Parts: sequence; C-alpha cells; structure tokens
Amino acid sequence: MLQIKHKDSGEVLRTLEVDSLVGATVAGIKIPGADFAGQDLSNADFHNSDLRDADFSGANLEGANFQTASLNGAMFLGAQCPSANFTDAILEGARFAEANLSSAIMRYAKLPDCDLSGANLSKADLSMADLRANLNQADLTQADLRGADLTRANLTGANLNRANLYDAKLADATMARTQMEGAIGPTGQRVGLKAGAQKRTARPWWQFWG
Repeated sequence: MLQIKHKDSGEVLRTLEVDSLVGATVAGIKIPGADFAGQDLSNADFHNSDLRDADFSGANLEGANFQTASLNGAMFLGAQCPSANFTDAILEGARFAEANLSSAIMRYAKLPDCDLSGANLSKADLSMADLRANLNQADLTQADLRGADLTRANLTGANLNRANLYDAKLADATMARTQMEGAIGPTGQRVGLKAGAQKRTARPWWQFWG
C-alpha cells in the first residue's frame, strides 16, 4: 500500500493498492497539492488528473504521462522528465527551473507564467504550446517550436541553436544573448549564418526575420 500525502499538511490524500508508482496507472486521480518530491515516478500514467500545486521537485518522471492533466502551480524543480508527455496539459505558473525535459512532448501545453529558467528542453516537442514564460538560460537546442506562442517570453541567454520556430509568435520577447545558430525562424528562413557568410553582411540576425 502506498499513501499520497499533501505537501504542506501531511494529510493523506489517497491510499493506493500498489507498492510503487513506477509504471503505475493513476489516470483521472484528483489530488491537488500532493507531495511526490524525490520519488521515482518513471513511466507512471497521470493523464487527465488534477495535480494542481503538486510537488514533483527532484522526482524521476522519465516517460511519465501527463496528457490533459491540470498542473497549475505545480513544482518540478530539478525534476528528471526526459521523454515525459505533457500534451495539452495545463501548467500555468508551474515551476520547471533546472528540470530535464529533453525530448519531452509538450504539444499544445499551456505554460503561461511558467518558470523554465535553466531547463533542458533540447529536442522537446513544444509545437503550438503557450510559452509566454521565463526561459532564461534554457536549452532549446533542436526543439520543435512550430506555432508556439512566445509573446513577451524571456529568452535571455537561451540556446535555440537548430530549433524550429516556423510560425512561432515572438512579439516583444526578450532575446538578449540568445543563441540561434542554424535555427529556422518564424517565416521559415534559416537564422545564424556561418562565420564566413556573416562577414559579407552587416545585418544582425534578428533583421532576417523581416
């Protein structure tokens, strides 16, 4: 038997007839504020669950399924989430600072006001996601950002090398020290020329976006 407790009060929110949540199916569960910090939840299925304000800090969430889950205000600080599935999840105000989300699937995810500072989002699928978020120093190398909404996003120091930003919205985004070597820009053009080509043009990379 496994007890899921509230992160603040310690109250038992749910008792499950399992010894571990590794690979467990707990879809549709309603346990806002649950404490999963530091736990091994790899390949667990939480799709369509109410996990608002839950704490997943430092947890192993590799391959976990959070499709259509409600995760507003949830904490994933330093969590290991490679290949996790957050498709169409609601994550407003969630905190992913320093989390590993490499190759995660986050299509259509709602991430406004999220803290993704320092997160590893390399090769993540963020197409059509609402990313009006803090992506300061985030690694978005080879990320799929097609159609993503990055309006007013903080991309200071972010690595967007070889990312695909076709049809992405970048109005008023902060992009100081952002790396974009080999990226595909919002209109489909390749951004960031090789050193030899850069010497033949006086225009900075952002002017290639028209």
